[in-house]
Amino acid sequence: MSDKSDAYWRDNLTAEQYHICRERGTERPFSGTLLHNRETGIYHCTCCNKPLFQSENKYDSGCGWPSFDAPINTDAIRYLEDSSHGMQRIEIRCASCDSHLGHVFPDGPKTTGERYCVNSVSLAFQPDATIEK
Repeated sequence: MSDKSDAYWRDNLTAEQYHICRERGTERPFSGTLLHNRETGIYHCTCCNKPLFQSENKYDSGCGWPSFDAPINTDAIRYLEDSSHGMQRIEIRCASCDSHLGHVFPDGPKTTGERYCVNSVSLAFQPDATIEK
């Protein structure tokens, strides 16, 4: 969980980053800069730079947001029940700083059966990066 104040986040994030990462907003579908990214590397949290996903787990789900079949490790993501907007979903957040990432759904590929649907704004991509699991 983040020990940073709301003022810190307002001062260090763009208005769009703040809205999505701290206020649980969502970018428009098919608008994210990382949606079609095919480079090899690591996707980090925009807010705290912790590694969250690897490019090898990214796939095109057709949903309009970057999709992954698994996080980089079991400790990277925090899961919360979300009943907003009249839906029952599982929200995903960065386990380190509590930044809103998106949601996970049980309709992913056969590899894991999960689809981590993530806002591009919530992620910072580092090309050609590797990390030990």
